Amino acid sequence: MRLYLFRTGTLVATGAPIACYLIQTDDGVNVLVDTGYPRARAGRYAPGSPEPIRVEAGEDVVSRLAEVGLAPQDVHMVVCSHLDPDHAGNHDAFPDAEFVIQREHHELALSGTVPRLEMTRSAWDRPELKYRRVQGDTELLAGIDLLETSGHIAGHQSLLVRLPDTGPVLLAVDAIPERAARNAETRPMYPFDVDEPATRAATARLMDLAEATGALVVHGHCAEQWPELTTGPAYYS
Repeated sequence: MRLYLFRTGTLVATGAPIACYLIQTDDGVNVLVDTGYPRARAGRYAPGSPEPIRVEAGEDVVSRLAEVGLAPQDVHMVVCSHLDPDHAGNHDAFPDAEFVIQREHHELALSGTVPRLEMTRSAWDRPELKYRRVQGDTELLAGIDLLETSGHIAGHQSLLVRLPDTGPVLLAVDAIPERAARNAETRPMYPFDVDEPATRAATARLMDLAEATGALVVHGHCAEQWPELTTGPAYYS
C-alpha cells in the first residue's frame, strides 16, 4: 500500500497547502481523497487577484496524478472529506469513480442552504457521478478507515490509513487543519468552523486516536508541517 500527499494549490493568505491524497492498495485499487480547487482556475492567480487560492499551472489534481502515471479513469474511488470548494472543485474530472461521502453531509449539500458548498456545485452535483453515502465510521477497504468528524461542517470525515512500513497515518483534513489546532481545549476556531463543541470533540477524538495508534497526523492546511512531509511524487509505504 502507498500513500501520496499532493499539493494542489496554496492558500494565498497563509501559504498553507491545498492537499489531495492518493491511496494505492495492495490489490491495485486507487483511492483519491478530495479533488482540490477547480483546475479551470489554475494559473489565474496574480498579485491583486480576488482568487483566494493560487493554483500553478500543472499543480491541479489531474496533473498531479499524471506525475505518478495515472489518468482520471484509473481512479476507482474518491473519498469526499466534505464539499468545500478547495476540496471538491474537480469531481467532474472523475466520472468513472465511485464517490464516498457521509450521508449527513451529502444531504446538507444537496439542500442548497450552505453558500460555501454552492461555489463548486457544478463540479460535484452532476448526474453522471455515482455517490455511496455512508453513516458514521466506516471501514472503506482493508487498512483504510473513514472517521466521521463533524464540526468544521456537518458530516466532515477524516481517514486513518494503516501502511505496512510507515504505520498508521491520520489524514485529519479540516478537523485539525494545522498544528496550532491539536489541543481540543485551546485550539483556535477558524472562520468556516460551524459547530464549536463538535469541532473540539472531533479534535480530541482524533488526537486520542493518534496517541493510541502512534499515527502520523497530517493536517489539512498547515504551512509549517508541509515541508517536513514526504510529498508526491514520492510516497509513504
